[in-house]
Amino acid sequence: MNLFFPNVCEACNNVLTDNEVVVCISCRHQLPVTNFHFDNSKVVKKIVYGRIKLENATALLHFSKKGIVQQLLHNLKYRGHEHIGSFLGKWLGAELKSIEDYKHIDVVVPIPLYKTKLRKRGYNQVSKFGKEIAKVLDAEYNDSVLIKTKSTKTKVFKGRLSRWNDEGAVFAISENASLIGKHILLVDDIITTGATVEACTTELLKIDNIKLSLATMAIAD
Repeated sequence: MNLFFPNVCEACNNVLTDNEVVVCISCRHQLPVTNFHFDNSKVVKKIVYGRIKLENATALLHFSKKGIVQQLLHNLKYRGHEHIGSFLGKWLGAELKSIEDYKHIDVVVPIPLYKTKLRKRGYNQVSKFGKEIAKVLDAEYNDSVLIKTKSTKTKVFKGRLSRWNDEGAVFAISENASLIGKHILLVDDIITTGATVEACTTELLKIDNIKLSLATMAIAD
């Protein structure tokens, strides 16, 4: 099977060797890691500063237009390569497990897709990323508490006001009893202006006595 359908690098399309997974060693070394969680960086928190309160926030990779990370996320979102989400989730989960601030996460919650988009795509690109992080942190994974109530278009580089107009009031919580008093880790693929995160956390903060943290695959430069 590997002769006719070889495993290739999700970043450069070169054939992977037996010891390589998802991305080749060369591309792995080129991935622009942020190290935000190791450096105690507040870069991600500053995006939503003054709008929502996050206990902790991090992103694994830097995203730039036409860069290697864009290729990975494109393959994940539009070509059905869900194993990329698992790969990034295991990677980030292992790093967060070594950091005290993330050791007490109770529940991992993914940013949801609208039902028609989920039906068309067949999966939420954040699901396996979140599941792997939850598994490593020994936390619950809950993809039913937060729902998206209407469809919006992807606008990675759109301005904050336009993003908020699109994302505001399009999320809701289906129930809250199971999350009262919990520390929730919200996960997404990329953070840009923070409008989507703000819209989601506005709903989640209606749950009594919760703490919120954030982890994304990438942050837009």
